[in-house]
Amino acid sequence: MDTPTNISASTSTIVILDFGSQYTQLIARRIREFNVFSVVLPCTTPLDQIKALAPMGLVLSGGPNSVYDPDAPAADPALLKMDVPILGICYGLQFIVHHLGGKVESAAQREYGHASVEVIRETKLFAGLPGTLDVWMSHGDHAVALPPGFERTAETANAVAGIADEDRRIWAVQFHPEVAHTRQGMELLRNFALDICGCEANWTPEHFIQTTIERVKAQVGTGHAICGLSGGVDSSVAAVLVARAIGDRLTCIFVNNGVLRKDEFAKVHATMREQLGLNVVAVDAADRFLTKLAGVTDPETKRKVIGGEFISVFDDEAKKIFEAEKSAGEEIAWLVQGTLYPDVIESSSVKGPSQTIKSHHNVGGLPADMKLKLIEPLRDLFKDEVRRIGRDLGMPDEIIERQPFPGPGLAVRILGEVTAERVAILQEADAIVVEEIKAAGLYRKVWQSFAVLLPVKSVGVMGDQRTYANTCAIRAVESEDGMTADWAPLPYEVLRKISSRIVSEVRGINRVVYDITSKPPGTIEWE
Repeated sequence: MDTPTNISASTSTIVILDFGSQYTQLIARRIREFNVFSVVLPCTTPLDQIKALAPMGLVLSGGPNSVYDPDAPAADPALLKMDVPILGICYGLQFIVHHLGGKVESAAQREYGHASVEVIRETKLFAGLPGTLDVWMSHGDHAVALPPGFERTAETANAVAGIADEDRRIWAVQFHPEVAHTRQGMELLRNFALDICGCEANWTPEHFIQTTIERVKAQVGTGHAICGLSGGVDSSVAAVLVARAIGDRLTCIFVNNGVLRKDEFAKVHATMREQLGLNVVAVDAADRFLTKLAGVTDPETKRKVIGGEFISVFDDEAKKIFEAEKSAGEEIAWLVQGTLYPDVIESSSVKGPSQTIKSHHNVGGLPADMKLKLIEPLRDLFKDEVRRIGRDLGMPDEIIERQPFPGPGLAVRILGEVTAERVAILQEADAIVVEEIKAAGLYRKVWQSFAVLLPVKSVGVMGDQRTYANTCAIRAVESEDGMTADWAPLPYEVLRKISSRIVSEVRGINRVVYDITSKPPGTIEWE
C-alpha cells in the first residue's frame, strides 16, 4: 500500500475505501474542495492500517460487483465497527446492509442515469437539502431488508435510496453524490465531512506544494531527474514543482512524437524556456514514432507503442545528459511525469478493483523493464486541482488554461492507421477547430474541443465535381474533472463556420460531423 504523504498532525483526514467504482477518486476530489484532506485506499486494506491514519470519517465507494457474489471484494466487515462516522455510496450502501444483517438482491429494474429521489426522513446527512433530489444512479442490486437499527431515509419509485443508523453514526445512499450530475451532491458531502465528521478545512494548495517539494527533495537526494514535458498544464506544473525542489538538476525533455498539433513543437519549446525558465532539451523523433506506428490500428497497441517509444527516447537522452555530467559522478535516475488520477484509474486498478477502461501512454503503456524511476507529483490530483496548484506557483494563464491534450497525441484521434499524411490532414482540421472556438470566446468555457479523423470516406461534390474523401468528426465537451462529461451545445454558427472552413481549406476532407455522446457511455477521446 502506498503510504499517504500529505498528512500532518494538524490535518483532518477522511479515508475512502475503493470497492472498484470509476468515480472513487471523485469522492476524494469533492472532499478536498472543502480543504479537507482525503486519501483513497483499496477496500482490502487491513483495518490496523486504516486506523493508523486516524481518520475522522470513512467513506465506502461504489463498485461493479454484487455483495453476495463469491468474488465480491474481500473487505473486512469489522471496519463497520470503527468509532468514526461512515458514509456508504452505492455498493457501499449494499456492503453495509449485507454485513450488518439486512438483505440485498438483484433489482427487477436497474437504475442508471438521472433519477428523482424523495427524502422521507430528515437526517444530518440531508440537512439543508430539498425534499426532492436530482441524482445520478448506477446500480443493478438494491436493498430489500434493512439491518436492525437502520431506517429508510430516501427512496425512488423503484428502490431504497438512503438509509441511516445515527446512533452508530452510519449513513448510506444508493446514488452517487460525487458526480456532477447529482445536483445537491456537494452539499451532502459537505454535511458529512464538515458537520458530521467535524473535519477542519486546513488542507490547501499551499500545503500540497510545500509537502510535494519536501517529498521530491527526499526522493531525489543529490541525484538528477528528467521530465517528460508535453507543454500541457499537467507536465508543466509537474516540472515547475520538481524544479522548485531540485533546481538545475532537472532537465526537461520535449519530444516531437510526430502526432503533435500544428506548429506545437516550436511553440511549446519556446514557451517552456522563455516563460517558465525551464531547462528544456527538444528532441525531434517524429520519424522514429511514425515508423513504430506503421500498420498499427488497435487503440491499445497504439498507446503502448507510444509509451514504449517515449521511454526509449528518454533513456537515450538521459544517457547523453549523464555523459555530460559523468565527471561529477551523478546519475540520471528519475523520470518526472504529469500523470493525473483520471489517467491512472482508467488504465489500471492501482487502488482497488476498478475496471480498466483504456491504457494511457504514461501509465498502462510503460514498459516493465523501464530503467528510470518515476516521480509523479500530481498522480492523485484532478485537472482543476492541478490548475489551482499552477496558479499558486505563479504560472501564466496561457499554460494553466490549456485544454487537455492526450499523451498519445493525435494518434488516438486518428482512427485506424497513423501515417504522416493522415497526421497532416488532422493537424490542419484541428487547428481550425481551436481557432474558431477561441474566436467565439468558448475556449475556456468548454473542457475540450478538437477534431477526429475517421476511417470513413464518403461521396461529396466540390466545384461541380465528385469527391470521395475523409470524414472529420468534431468533439466538444463540458466537464469539471474529466471523469464525466456532457457534449457541449456549440452555437450553430460556430459549427457552421468550422465545417465550412475544414471542407474548404483542408484537402482530403469533404464531410464534417458533430459528436453528441456524453461520458459515460462514451469516453472523451475516441480511442
